[in-house]
Amino acid sequence: MTTTLKQRLATPRPLLAPGVYDALTALVAEQAGFEALYLSGASIAYTRLGRSDVGLTTYTEVQDTLARITERVSTPVIVDADTGFGNAINLQRTVRGMERAGAAMVQLEDQGFPKRCGHLDGKSVVGTAEMCGKLRAALDARHSPDTLILARTDALAIEGLDAALDRAEAYLECGVDALFIEALRTPEQMDIACRRFAARVPLLANMVEGGKTPVQSAGELGQRGFRIVIFPGGTARAVAHLLQRYYASLHTHQTTAPMQGEMLDFDQLNTLIGTPELMALGHKYETPTGD
Repeated sequence: MTTTLKQRLATPRPLLAPGVYDALTALVAEQAGFEALYLSGASIAYTRLGRSDVGLTTYTEVQDTLARITERVSTPVIVDADTGFGNAINLQRTVRGMERAGAAMVQLEDQGFPKRCGHLDGKSVVGTAEMCGKLRAALDARHSPDTLILARTDALAIEGLDAALDRAEAYLECGVDALFIEALRTPEQMDIACRRFAARVPLLANMVEGGKTPVQSAGELGQRGFRIVIFPGGTARAVAHLLQRYYASLHTHQTTAPMQGEMLDFDQLNTLIGTPELMALGHKYETPTGD
C-alpha cells in the first residue's frame, strides 16, 4: 500500500468498502478497483459456518480469515471484530492479533452476549463505562498508530437515538479513530448523527439490503457527511442467490451448459487468480538442467 487507510480517510471523498469473506472475494474486489475492503463478521458466519450472525464465530476464525486475505491482497482491510470476543483483556488480544494479521482498522461494538447482526431485533448493550474501558484497552494494545480503531454502538435499538449519540460521544472522547452508529432508521437520523460528528471524526454508514437503514449510494452518503460506506453482506447475498440458481439448474439439467454464460471457464478463473504468474515464479526457482 502506498497510502494508508489513515491517510485516505483524511480526504473528504467517501470511502466505499465492499464486504468480503475470503481471499477470493477480496482478490476480485481489489481487481475491481476498490480502495478498501470490509471483512464482515456476519459473512464469515454465513460462509464458514452456514449459520446466522448471532455470535457463533470465534476470534481465531476471524483472525485466520483476515490473515489469508491480507496475504493475498494489498488493499487495506477493515475487520469486524464483533465485541472483541470478551472483556478488555480478551479485547487487547483480539486487537493485537488482528493487527498482526494485517488489519488496517479494527471495528469493535458495544453489544452484550450473545451478540447478533446489528439489523436483527433482540440485541443488548453493555454499559457505557464498560465499553469505554474496552476501547481504552484497544487503543493501548495496538502497536502502530496506523492501525485504526472503529467504535460501533448498537444502542439506538435499545436506548434510542439520543442515548446512542451520547455513547458515540463518550467513545470519541476515548480517542477512537472512527465512529459507527448502527442501524440508523431514517435519513433524518442519519443527518442528525452527521451534524454532530462528521466534522470531527470519520463516520461509517452501513448499507444492508433489506435492513433497517435506507440504502443509498456512497455519493449520497458522502453528501450527508459519512466518510466510510460499507455494503458488508451484499457479496454473500449475491453469491448465495447465484448459487441457488446454479445448483437448481445443475440438478434439473444434469449439466452446467445452461449456466456457462454466467461462469468463468477454466482458463478465465486461472487468469483471475494469477496462475500464469505463479507458474512463472515456480520456474524461476527450478533447478537448472544439468545440475
